[in-house]
Amino acid sequence: MESPQTVNGERPAKHRPFVPEHMEMQEFTLRAVVLGLFMTVILGAANAYLGLRAGITIAATYPAAVIGMAVLRGWKGSVLEENIARTSGTIGEGIAAGAIFTIPAFLIAGVWPSFSPRDAYWKSTALIVVGSILGVLFISLVRKGMVEDPELPFPESVAAAEIHKAGRRGAQAAKYLFWNIGFGGLVYLLGAFGLFAVDKTFQFAVGSLGRSQVRLGAAGNPTVVAAGGASTLAAPSVSPALLGVGYIIGVRLAALQFAGTVVAWGFMVPLLIYFLGPQLKSYLPAEAPGNWVDMANAVWRYIVRPIAVGGMLVGSVYTLYRMKDSLTAGLGKAFADLRRSATEQPQLLRTERYMSFKTVFALIAVMFVLMCFLYIQVSGLIAPAILAAIIMIIVGFFFATVSGSLCGVIGSSNNPVSGITLSTLLIAALLMVSLGVSGKSGVATVLGVAAVVCVSSSVAGELLQDFKVGYILGGTPQRIQTAELIAVVVASLVMYVPLWLLHRGFGFGSKALPAPQAGLMATLAMGIVGHEMPWPLIVVGMFLGVALIMMQVRSPMLVAVGMYLPFETTFAIFVGGIFRSIADWIVRRRQLNAAQSARVENAGVLTASGMIAGEALMGLLFAGLRASIWAPPRQPPQIIAQPSYLAGLGVLVLLAAVLIIPPLWSAGDPNEPAPPSAIM
Repeated sequence: MESPQTVNGERPAKHRPFVPEHMEMQEFTLRAVVLGLFMTVILGAANAYLGLRAGITIAATYPAAVIGMAVLRGWKGSVLEENIARTSGTIGEGIAAGAIFTIPAFLIAGVWPSFSPRDAYWKSTALIVVGSILGVLFISLVRKGMVEDPELPFPESVAAAEIHKAGRRGAQAAKYLFWNIGFGGLVYLLGAFGLFAVDKTFQFAVGSLGRSQVRLGAAGNPTVVAAGGASTLAAPSVSPALLGVGYIIGVRLAALQFAGTVVAWGFMVPLLIYFLGPQLKSYLPAEAPGNWVDMANAVWRYIVRPIAVGGMLVGSVYTLYRMKDSLTAGLGKAFADLRRSATEQPQLLRTERYMSFKTVFALIAVMFVLMCFLYIQVSGLIAPAILAAIIMIIVGFFFATVSGSLCGVIGSSNNPVSGITLSTLLIAALLMVSLGVSGKSGVATVLGVAAVVCVSSSVAGELLQDFKVGYILGGTPQRIQTAELIAVVVASLVMYVPLWLLHRGFGFGSKALPAPQAGLMATLAMGIVGHEMPWPLIVVGMFLGVALIMMQVRSPMLVAVGMYLPFETTFAIFVGGIFRSIADWIVRRRQLNAAQSARVENAGVLTASGMIAGEALMGLLFAGLRASIWAPPRQPPQIIAQPSYLAGLGVLVLLAAVLIIPPLWSAGDPNEPAPPSAIM
């Protein structure tokens, strides 16, 4: 039998960090922390916009690494300072992912009367602060074993560490990022002010027999009845952010998401309009519109989207099930390391110093007390709130470890935080029902548990990746923990601001800001605790999810999310994936070697990341202007009164050229060594 310290019968070589453990250099400095805090606020806000609009967040590790190197290089900062800046700068993305999946659900579910600062700021901030601090503390308990586990590849951590090592390339990489932040923001603003049309909707008639439909009579005989109807499709949005998302995730995943949208808008909506015809209004809420185009949107909102919720439910469970082996192994090793470390406190080298377990457990106890008061305030209940806090501590630690293990295998970009949150929500909801708690108080308690677990799990996965980068580079874990605690508090205190601006400017759950995961959480919480769930439609969606699994669809969850999103949104993401495929095809046709291909890929991903950040930042600015200067009934000024989508197509071609051509120019000399490991 092999020793647990051996691999394939051989003892692995001792890890040697990039900066030796006996070497002291500048690391936790004011300039590094301040730069990191600036990045965490900006990148967190950008991901909040992106997640609410497209249901996807993008890892902030690479932009933060490049920005940190570019800025600190001018001050002759050390590689460990760069690591602290990147570590502090990335955590905002984790907080944003947790917040956008749950905080808007309180408003969508009607638990909060409004999202004004008076009604929502302190509640949102308290939930985010508690969740993010717990995420740091939970993963700190199992950090050592998971970071040193040779079976966890940590793909994004390795790539980020290699970027830091290859710091001489920082200025070149920063060029692609910064230029495209400006370019993406400019394109967004020109579209918002009407130089070109961003979207284009097409109406088409529904009915193969003129304005008639075939229906079965009482005896089963087909009869023709007079009816008319129409549905809609849309062209891809001219959106730098959505195109950038598609470029980063690639055409295969983008196609899966777009397939869900095609099923919703090209199959379900026309089919329902065709068969229900004039009687359709009786199946919709009283406020549903009367014209056919708006009716198609109402069918999608009130009938198709609940079906998509059922599909997302099954997809989330299936995603976790597929990862059961890695989850089980990761949890076992993590808990084993926790048992050992709790009783062994030897004198440690600089690279092994981290916050003592006594301090961690004391802070967890403080957070538990705060959670009890918070849940009592949110729900108005005492015993159920305390029980919910107990559940959150247990389930939160379990899922934080799960999230860390998943990030070690697939990276934070692919971490199924929404599936983890959904599992937590179901546990909390069933518990509330068993206690006889119902109504808004029960829904608020369930969403409160889900919000804290979602934020803590997302932060835990992001932090474990940062610990791994520090492990590779030779950073001091205790200083990384301190930087993360400062960053999560600052990011949590300001995260409400971009959420408020986006809601005031566009509205949670609107076509411009669908917030698919938050809508899912609100629907399930109201359905289970508030007894308002449209179960027939949910069950139909669950069967659809099962059918997708049986057809061996790679990601049923992504298909279901596509059904939940507007046509023009996923179409734009799909087009971005096509642009990535064109670039890859050119690379193969030119027969570029591995080093050149890696340079092209890195430049392309940084270009797409810049476009995403640029539109997201300008989107926040525009939302703020709409919420203040141009609040209804006033409208933003338009450059052209009736902007043309043909001009928008010209901009789309320009965006394609920027995503494809400049990265290809970066291929360089075939004899030049390969750059850091490809970013994706």
